[in-house]
Amino acid sequence: MSFDTILAEVGSFGPFQGVLVALAVIPRIVLPCNFLLNNFIAAVPSHRCRIGPWDSSADLGDETSCQILAANDSGETPTTGCRYGWIYDNSTFSSTIATEWDLVCDWKHLPQTTNTIFFLGLTLGSVVFGVLSDNYGRKWSLLISYVLSLTFGLASASAKSYVVFAVLRFLSGAALAGLSLISITLCVEWVDSSHRASMCIIGSLTWSLGNMLLGAFAFFINDWRPLVVAVTTPLAFGILTWWWVPESARWLLTNGDAEKAKFYLDRCARLNNRPKLSKVQMEALSDMETSDKDQKYTFLHLFQTPKLRKISLITGIAWYGTAVTYYGISLNLGGFGLNLYLTHFVYAAVEVPAKLLLSVLINRIGRRPCLVSTLVLTGTCIGLNILVPRDLWHVRSAVAVLGKGLSEASFTTIYLYTTELYPTVLRQNGMGFTSVMSRVGVSMAPLVLLLDNVWTLLPQILLCAGAVFCGLVALWLPETLHVRLPETVGDVERARCGKGEEDVPLKTSVTT
Repeated sequence: MSFDTILAEVGSFGPFQGVLVALAVIPRIVLPCNFLLNNFIAAVPSHRCRIGPWDSSADLGDETSCQILAANDSGETPTTGCRYGWIYDNSTFSSTIATEWDLVCDWKHLPQTTNTIFFLGLTLGSVVFGVLSDNYGRKWSLLISYVLSLTFGLASASAKSYVVFAVLRFLSGAALAGLSLISITLCVEWVDSSHRASMCIIGSLTWSLGNMLLGAFAFFINDWRPLVVAVTTPLAFGILTWWWVPESARWLLTNGDAEKAKFYLDRCARLNNRPKLSKVQMEALSDMETSDKDQKYTFLHLFQTPKLRKISLITGIAWYGTAVTYYGISLNLGGFGLNLYLTHFVYAAVEVPAKLLLSVLINRIGRRPCLVSTLVLTGTCIGLNILVPRDLWHVRSAVAVLGKGLSEASFTTIYLYTTELYPTVLRQNGMGFTSVMSRVGVSMAPLVLLLDNVWTLLPQILLCAGAVFCGLVALWLPETLHVRLPETVGDVERARCGKGEEDVPLKTSVTT
């Protein structure tokens, strides 16, 4: 008897799973609010040198932003730095970290560096929480993520110097990695194969919702410190409701704790109005305990067996390509002639239709075709914009928006696909590894765009080729549509894996 059979008896998609979504997925709204927060808190408004201590005029005039004239006895008019500081245009932002600590002129690189520091923290956190979650459980790791994210987030809002703020943003990124990795995986492990896509789509839609809310928050709160507080405090909901979040029964069984797994399965049955597990089912549940329950897993185990190694290499490439393409398009899209806040809102809103369409296709044609097609079509959109003349701006904008929607669809697909490819004992380590590859892609996107100094079309050509290549590489992953989740490394190795090969049902026990 498989775990999915037991889950079907207690309810694989009912009120219990609905409560789980509310408790574990809704707090994900804070993720885009923090991932894209730098667009607002690190904005550098127009500014000019303050002429003297007495100068308080808000008129920017024609003064230069980094130098002022310094008269001398020789009659020459040399220039000097802004010794009295700067005056900023506060019409859009009343305060940002750039205006707070004068991060302009010689220090103009520091506001955007904060974003890189945040994603470096996210990369480290992906590794740490991947190991913690697979070895000590999803539930406790999620609580650690909630508490640390709230603590470091609120602390960063009260930072007295840029260095302290940067360190706290790094730690915030590391802490938020746990929420990013665990919440969807936990939900996917509590549903059957026919509803895994629904869980992932719901989680992805919370990203879009949070992204749109960030634009609204930033519009009404144009001071960076209160804005940081506003996008951080929703994590308190996660902490207050954490007690009701169930541990993954799949994880408990693979770690030899059938009694606690039964506790959560009985809770699932009660909320779903199903009978509790019978004695026979309980005995079957005990038989599912794996022989490697005392094994502690790390990233190295992702590459120790042939098929798991193949999956890890290909998913790593696919995640890198998906991330560099998505952020490359996002950073290179021109606005719609709207203000900053409305543009941000529109760019977030255009992702919703793509995800709703994907929710239909992913259960009809499969995960692999969806991932391959969305990546290849994203590359095609980028390639088309290379050919479309620049004076046809409306056509270029439409193609660019279509490409952005497709790239977000590829992100949603690969998130679900990855959770289904890795076994329960290594699922969070696998998600951590692919998250690291994704962050490398995020870091590379701005560097790719800088290559327009070498040749104007070079960034678009590289993004186009990268998206198409990574999409074609994904052809060599096994399809997971209607295939139950693997529990152990042995499950993965026994299943046939490769392009065009038929997947076979995975066994429950493992023999090594």
